[in-house]
Amino acid sequence: MTDLEKLRVLLPHWINHNQEHIAEFDRWAKLCKDPDNIQVKEALKNAIGASEQVTKELQHALDLAGGPIESPEPHGHHHGHDHTHHEQ
Repeated sequence: MTDLEKLRVLLPHWINHNQEHIAEFDRWAKLCKDPDNIQVKEALKNAIGASEQVTKELQHALDLAGGPIESPEPHGHHHGHDHTHHEQ
């Protein structure tokens, strides 16, 4: 598999993962209802905007690479990201 083919497998994964982060940032921003947390909420909203731009750039890269292709086998990358939700 060429590097470009690998990217065409990896980029959709990265896009999806980034969208999951955006949803999580939004969920936490909505929990910042206390007026003392308004700056935290605004910072999270800014992170959402920045992450949405990252998604657009990743999608653009995928389009330029020729679009997604299915990997015959899992790409073997486990990033160890733990999405455990910590309640306050």
